[in-house]
Amino acid sequence: MALILCIETGTDICSVGIVNNGELISLRESDSGRDHAKKVAVFVDELLTENNIDPQQIDAVAVGEGPGSYTGLRIGVSFAKGLCYGLGKPLIAVSSLASLAAVAIEDYKAGIIDIENWDSARLCPMIDARRMEVYTQVFDSKANPLSSVTAEVVDENTLAEHRAATDHFVVFGSGAAKCAEILGAELIDVTPSVRGMATIAEQKFADGNFADVAYFEPYYLKDFVVTTSKKKLF
Repeated sequence: MALILCIETGTDICSVGIVNNGELISLRESDSGRDHAKKVAVFVDELLTENNIDPQQIDAVAVGEGPGSYTGLRIGVSFAKGLCYGLGKPLIAVSSLASLAAVAIEDYKAGIIDIENWDSARLCPMIDARRMEVYTQVFDSKANPLSSVTAEVVDENTLAEHRAATDHFVVFGSGAAKCAEILGAELIDVTPSVRGMATIAEQKFADGNFADVAYFEPYYLKDFVVTTSKKKLF
């Protein structure tokens, strides 16, 4: 039973929420682009103020660990680690793909999305990694992982084993639209949100499954590459 501040900034969505005993009680989100550095602190302050929560009342800070945007992940993780240092609170790292799958399941249960034979569906959240590459992982309809996290260059053979195992291979997330037709998959509209972190973060808190605040780094999956401009600057 815990009061957890949740932060997700690994995509174009900046999402911040407060979870109390596994239930999301307050939420701030923006999809206006990659200005997370300006918004995350404002959102946190607004949520704490409107819920009359003193920062010291927070039991832990949960953050989306990735994979995702290099810059976005750095912003969220750095902010979360700073809070943990300053408040002396533990840090909880939550897979951004597992969180996205949890949002899809929540939306299905709420009747927001409709998938036939849901129990046998394979859920495949996809986070865009540019061109035809995505970060992805396959889950069953109860959020149990069926594959490891991978960076896939998508073609007609991608995830063939998992697609063959079900009549309902469902893709969603920022990288899904460009892949759905190639994979013959069902495309649904599900966006990253700390809504998907609530249950996961609460369970990790109960288990004492915390990240090392000093050494934790986002899960980039791929190395960050700095490219050199071909233009002559001088």
